[in-house]
Amino acid sequence: MEKKEEKTTERKVKVESSPNAVASLKEKTTERKVKSKEAPKSAIEKVVKIAEAVCADKDCPKHGNLKVRGRVFEGKVIKKFHKRVVIEFERMTYVRKYERYAKSKTKLHARLPICMEKEIDLGDLIKIQECRPLSKIIHFVVIKKIKSALREQL
Repeated sequence: MEKKEEKTTERKVKVESSPNAVASLKEKTTERKVKSKEAPKSAIEKVVKIAEAVCADKDCPKHGNLKVRGRVFEGKVIKKFHKRVVIEFERMTYVRKYERYAKSKTKLHARLPICMEKEIDLGDLIKIQECRPLSKIIHFVVIKKIKSALREQL
């Protein structure tokens, strides 16, 4: 069998020339070369599809190019917008005049990646991490969901 090179959007992959292999190659988004275990001496390669979550968001820390660094906070979602959430958490601040601690609430705006929009709702406990400034008020991005709001009510 002769081998033919087909060009994909990302890189070149060697495939055995057959009409089914060429047709299926155009539909696949991610491919990987796998050597066959049956014939280790021959250079038979198969194209294997890798299952990945489809996220076209460039400001997603998992699937995009957004780098996260710095401070990490956990808070409760109090407002949800398209591509943005507002979290609130309590912290203790020391009041020097009275030599006591006082509770204070902090609100932070965080970027909500498209791949996480459906799983995060109001009242959920989420983790956010600092990133580069994305807008005037958004300097954090949602990393993961810790606890659902439904679990707290039960």
